[in-house]
Amino acid sequence: MEIITVDGLMKTWRWVWLWLRTLIIFSLPFVIIGLLFIVYIHILGPPPLQVPQTTVFYGADGSIVGENEPSGHNRHWVKFDDVSPEMIDATIAIEDRRFFDHHGFDYKRIAGAIIADLRAGAKVQGASTITQQYSRNLFLVPDKTWERKLKEAYYTARIEANYTKEEILQGYLNTIYYGHGNYGIEAAARYYFGKSADELNIAEASMLAGVPKGPSYYSPIDHFKSAKERQKIVLDAMVETKKISQEQAKAAFQKPLEIIGSSSLPKDKAAYFQDAVEYILKNELGLDKEEVKMGGYHVYTTLDPEMQKAAERWVEKTIPDTSNIQVALAAVDPRTGSVKAMVGGRSYKESSYNRATQAKRAPGSTFKPFLYYAAMKNGFTPSTLLKSERTTFRIGEDETYTPENFGNLYANDEITMAQALALSDNVYAVKTNLFIGPEKLVDTAQKLGIDSKLSPIPSLALGTKPVGVLEMVSAYGVFANNGKKTEPSFIKKIVDYKGDVIFEREVEEKQVIDPAYAFVMTDLLRGVFDERLNDYSRVTGASVNHLITRPTAGKTGSTDYDSWIIGYTPQLVTGVWTGYDEGKKLHPFNDVLYSKNIWAHFMKDALEDKPVAKFHKPDGVVGVYVNPDNGLLATEACPVKRFSYYIAGTEPTKHCKDHLPNQHKEKGKSSPKQEKENPGFFKGIWNWFGGD
Repeated sequence: MEIITVDGLMKTWRWVWLWLRTLIIFSLPFVIIGLLFIVYIHILGPPPLQVPQTTVFYGADGSIVGENEPSGHNRHWVKFDDVSPEMIDATIAIEDRRFFDHHGFDYKRIAGAIIADLRAGAKVQGASTITQQYSRNLFLVPDKTWERKLKEAYYTARIEANYTKEEILQGYLNTIYYGHGNYGIEAAARYYFGKSADELNIAEASMLAGVPKGPSYYSPIDHFKSAKERQKIVLDAMVETKKISQEQAKAAFQKPLEIIGSSSLPKDKAAYFQDAVEYILKNELGLDKEEVKMGGYHVYTTLDPEMQKAAERWVEKTIPDTSNIQVALAAVDPRTGSVKAMVGGRSYKESSYNRATQAKRAPGSTFKPFLYYAAMKNGFTPSTLLKSERTTFRIGEDETYTPENFGNLYANDEITMAQALALSDNVYAVKTNLFIGPEKLVDTAQKLGIDSKLSPIPSLALGTKPVGVLEMVSAYGVFANNGKKTEPSFIKKIVDYKGDVIFEREVEEKQVIDPAYAFVMTDLLRGVFDERLNDYSRVTGASVNHLITRPTAGKTGSTDYDSWIIGYTPQLVTGVWTGYDEGKKLHPFNDVLYSKNIWAHFMKDALEDKPVAKFHKPDGVVGVYVNPDNGLLATEACPVKRFSYYIAGTEPTKHCKDHLPNQHKEKGKSSPKQEKENPGFFKGIWNWFGGD
């Protein structure tokens, strides 16, 4: 036996110490570099993780009404808590069992993969962790160079150093490719099973967890047999990790799966509305085109999906397919300004031009409520009498103006302002405009929110200057909302892909007109559907008043080229325009009726499940029964009487004597019933339908 001497021990120790010093010296730079790298990645902070995501539009009820897909791909970002636990367990079991234990690199798995590859003489086993795959999905191209491997390690370290495991797994599940253009678990769940990621069961989760290894080969749509084989491997892995029992795995494997294979999101619905929302995102909220397209925003809109369906349905049912006439509809809640439904044309695919927000057309007699509001502020009342007869007005020294009633029908006698509005008498309107001064009409319209260019001319009373549909609807909303104006709005809230609220609208009301006068104006507009105001023709809303089952106000309007109606209840104001894009004249009996029918049916359906609401009567208003023919207080002898509202102190004080026994009309006062012009057969038909 060899005896180890002290000198021998010292010699051995010197050699060991030499090697240790050499090792320390040579390894020290690497240790320092490692420490510096750790400090560096912490100083840099988290790398940006945003990837192209589908922007989703939601209706007011929270349902999805549309999406803006980046490059034709479905990408939806959901939070970790919005993914079913079964999907999380399946993913970890098959992709990275030690995910919660390592720091981005599974060295044991790497060593096992190297040994397996050496034995097989080829690459047969992967060792990438979920974090490595996530960094690859975010930042790298799919090549196999050493440069890419180094970058992958760099980003993996940065991600692990700055994000929690839940955040990393959330990001991975939202970026992994599941085939058929679907990126992320939410898009995949919708596409394959028609449900959200938080609704996936064990069978569905195990099927989807197997797809990313080979999206084209393991697609349950294209290769169901291969997908089932892969599902079995995933289920076995879940059993091995003790996430499910053997019995649960067997039941999940045998469970029939209903594969949908298409997005469950609606396509081409409310397309004009969505366009308007995108315009606001880009031009008012400052998001650029690429952000809107690929930012993964969740845009919560004001759209009521059921109202939108009703609007589209009645446009389609009312206008024949053979007609080239176009349409615009806008429906707004006057209390909040929320746009509830919008139609910008007959077909978005054929024309994306939004006639509800972009077009400007002459509004015709729908402009008259602004006139009569201004008139009441300047001394007129619903009982003010002016003569309805063919009249030529001298404008300046050399110019004359002769407005005409539709069909050249006139009372040839005095009529009240209430009748003039309900019958849409043009002569009365122009007389009123000239009496108060056209500048007052311009001021009133602008106060109500009309931003289009107006001119203080006599014919402005008849709506000769072009305006927008939504613009007019918003202005009428002031009458419906007790004189308060709310700006039209399409968006309630915007949430980014991380779940942070970046915009939220607050409803702002501004009192722009007197609430008492607004209420009296509403009462006058209710007369458009009240046949007690019939005189030399029927009220212009007569053809649709059978569809009105609740307090409703409105006004029709028409020109040779445009047909309008704008009407409202306390909860909803809707405007409809119909006409031809190319300026073709409307047919006097067919084309002009489309707008009324669309409006009346839409309003009926849109409010069907809503409570019947009454217009709120403010202080300073009184109601009395009057004779509609002369605006005087009605007596028991009057054959027709109507309860009408007035600003307190302006109501009539004299009683009607026309129908009392032994009473005769004043000399020279003729009855409108006696001196009407004979309208002829066709004009009589129009008269019967209440043409404007």
